[in-house]
Amino acid sequence: MNATELISFFERDLNRLIVEIESYKNEANIWRIEKQVSNSAGNLVLHLIGNLNALIGKEIGNTNYVRNRDLEFSQKNISRTHLIEAIRETIKMVNDSLLTLTEEDLKKDYPILKFSEITSTSYLLVHLTTHLTYHLGQINYHRRLLED
Repeated sequence: MNATELISFFERDLNRLIVEIESYKNEANIWRIEKQVSNSAGNLVLHLIGNLNALIGKEIGNTNYVRNRDLEFSQKNISRTHLIEAIRETIKMVNDSLLTLTEEDLKKDYPILKFSEITSTSYLLVHLTTHLTYHLGQINYHRRLLED
């Protein structure tokens, strides 16, 4: 897998994330939790944005991003427009950060220890695509649960 292929997965699913957030008929439902659902769609969006900006932007793209993981799950009632703008900025950051990676770069050790053992950059990036897809599915289910 090369950087262009990875970018295509991130772009595809981040654009799907925008569609999911746009699809909420009632904007307030983006922040609603119900029964056994412990995270709102809005908080999952903030979590995905924070995760990608920290692990791709800061560590690969050398941005100055400072992550506040607790805030990703405690912040509430950010407008749909702001969430979508932040997702679009994340798409740009992913593109800018990954576009120049060579196949050799992808084979190198990821710069920080994320798991119990050192992994390659490509391994970490594939993990991030699956993490994004997992939460995208949760958001889709959340929306359908509350609005269909």
